[in-house]
Amino acid sequence: MRIAVLTSGGDAPGMNAAVRAVVRCATFHGYEPYIVYQGYRGLIEGKIEKAPRFSDCINSGGTLIRTSRLPEFKEIEVRQIALDKLREHGIDALFVIGGDGSYQGALKLSEMGMPCFTIPGTIDNDIASTDFTIGFDTALNTILDAVDKLRDTSGSHQRCSVIEVMGRRCGDLAIFAGISGGAEIVITRETGFNKQEVLDTLKDAHEKGKQHAIVIITEGITDVHALAKEINEYSGFGCRATVLGHVQRGGSPTGIDRVLASSLGTYAVDLFASGLKNKAVGYVNGQLVNYDIDEALKMPRKVSELYKIMKKL
Repeated sequence: MRIAVLTSGGDAPGMNAAVRAVVRCATFHGYEPYIVYQGYRGLIEGKIEKAPRFSDCINSGGTLIRTSRLPEFKEIEVRQIALDKLREHGIDALFVIGGDGSYQGALKLSEMGMPCFTIPGTIDNDIASTDFTIGFDTALNTILDAVDKLRDTSGSHQRCSVIEVMGRRCGDLAIFAGISGGAEIVITRETGFNKQEVLDTLKDAHEKGKQHAIVIITEGITDVHALAKEINEYSGFGCRATVLGHVQRGGSPTGIDRVLASSLGTYAVDLFASGLKNKAVGYVNGQLVNYDIDEALKMPRKVSELYKIMKKL
């Protein structure tokens, strides 16, 4: 039996730990593990090789087997090329580490006859079938480090700092960072954005003697530099905007992400060994769980209870 593993979409800290877990657990079960380099694009280009043992990679950020985005994978002709490449190498199952788009690709391949397993790897935490995705905790801690440092300079200059974080379709990074970083205001798609309310809140805080303020906002909602200028002119606070950008993707994964990645990667291979196929693995309420991939994609994303908590802080 031969299995292959790839990473797809945006890179996330902990992906290497997940690849390592898949490869090593496959060897444990007596399977031949293979690597697909550069995601779905590498798959259609035939970049499939026998896997090394993957020593000394559990602490590495990014993905050593590289990744890519391939919108053309939606086309059945492109997927047929991928399927042919897998069959040429005698692959019996494909393990895909990535986010929603990667799950969609795996589902389509499974419908064409290739058994697939998906493992949630994305910093945004936007996979509904798991409480936490691989990379989320590391990205959160990267944001917190920046928030703590910006608070130091904001306090020194009596400023408001507007900090833009990732999570275009999911505000979990912002809300988790807002609570753990002591932000005054968190703006996400889930909270909505009322600019006048933000301005009035900050003006009131300044008039009551608050010396500095932190606003955390999810990317894609508004121009944060323009917002900072309006806050500066309206509230009494001097204001600066900081866009953290892709620095949130990098860095050595936290212990939590390493354990999560190792657990999910091993669990996915164990499911294959037990005779199951086309499963999405996750971590829910402290337990490893699995769903059919199509079921996982249809699940509505749960809005964190932390939004209710944030309103009271």
